[in-house]
Amino acid sequence: MKNYSNLKQLIVSKTAKVGVIGLGYVGLPLAMEMVKSGFTVVGIDLDVRKIETLKAAKSYIQDVPDEVIQSSIESERFFPTADYAALEDLHAISICVPTPLSENQDPDTSYITSVVSMIKKHMKKSMLITLESTTYPGTTEELIQWEFEKVGLKVGEDFFLCFSPERVDPGNRSFNTYNTPKVIGGTTPKCAELGSLLYGNTVKTVVTVSSPKVAEMSKLLENTFRSVNIAFINEMAMMCDKMGINIWEVIKAASTKPFGYMPFSPGPGIGGHCIPLDPMYLSWKAKGFRFHSQFIELAQSINDNMPDYVISKTSQVLNIYAKSIRRSNILILGMAYKSDIDDLRESPGLHIYELFKERGARVDYFDPHAQSFVDKYGNTVQSIAYDLEKMRSYDCFVLVTGHKSFDYQEFADLGVAIVDTRNAFEGIDAPHIYQLGTSVILPEEQELLLLA
Repeated sequence: MKNYSNLKQLIVSKTAKVGVIGLGYVGLPLAMEMVKSGFTVVGIDLDVRKIETLKAAKSYIQDVPDEVIQSSIESERFFPTADYAALEDLHAISICVPTPLSENQDPDTSYITSVVSMIKKHMKKSMLITLESTTYPGTTEELIQWEFEKVGLKVGEDFFLCFSPERVDPGNRSFNTYNTPKVIGGTTPKCAELGSLLYGNTVKTVVTVSSPKVAEMSKLLENTFRSVNIAFINEMAMMCDKMGINIWEVIKAASTKPFGYMPFSPGPGIGGHCIPLDPMYLSWKAKGFRFHSQFIELAQSINDNMPDYVISKTSQVLNIYAKSIRRSNILILGMAYKSDIDDLRESPGLHIYELFKERGARVDYFDPHAQSFVDKYGNTVQSIAYDLEKMRSYDCFVLVTGHKSFDYQEFADLGVAIVDTRNAFEGIDAPHIYQLGTSVILPEEQELLLLA
């Protein structure tokens, strides 16, 4: 009871020293909010380059301006470090490390287990530990609680444990770490109370649930819902292509229904750290209960195959001009996984780039946000400069990600064949623009349609 009371008082008075482990897209914005709310924060990351950048009051995350880092450093309440020994002085820790999939599409929780082993070396009693990394239901108790209880520590008395899923949406100008409701589940009522108190003093709204498993499952439900619905509309797009129906017009018409319908848009595939990975965590865990999730795996298959559909669509378009993908000069427009950000994680554009290369095309890309990436052979690929005359020399543009900074009319005016996978050229009437989810019509067929 004393550990609980002391920690509660430290949190209420904001004299608790808080640690954030993993200073990426999730951890760095969280650390900044905690500093802003009045806590002293130690940010821990093994990437020394990140630590040096932060110490120089610079940011490497698009959603966190340099000024925010500078203000936090100058406040003397933010201390970035690569040394886990800093844990010894902390009262609360939020774990924000990656949770990728293995080559076999199984959960890779090695980052979590590595962090837990370091915490065990340096932790003190009465510490509050919150896992934010997206993972399968049961992780918090199976990989963290069990590890500490093995050495004689009792959860809810000697240490406190919660799960609170990150809900970061890079590039979102409306919702951020502060104003996105924070779900949290504790392994005991005291754990939940302390976790809710810490985050309640950091973000606008906290939603407390009955257990870590509920919190873990809620995150997977959110992103599996999106994966399944995106897969459905992707399949509808391919169906409409076969039927000669414009999927974008169909979506617009269906969206006029004021109830019982939520619009999703087809595209070249799914990207980011969440939607391509999270459903597979859930599917993997379900198999341990002898439950086979058909929806999840079918959706994953459809979404994974969308880059191949884009290649097929591009081949059809090039054939109109008596060209093949092999030896054609193709320019990919937009490489980030979504609009107006520099995040390339799991971007379908990367896969599309490799597929074109495998088929013998000469491929470049243009993205003012994502200036470079490393291909599967370890080569650094740079975005071309914005040069309309050079762009005119390409055989085909493939729009993968539509940024607001793109001048679509200028691209269209170049007269280069365009495969538009996002309906970004909507409103520009030009015969050389071909949308995903619509039939490719030959020029002579277009003339007949006009005459009719």
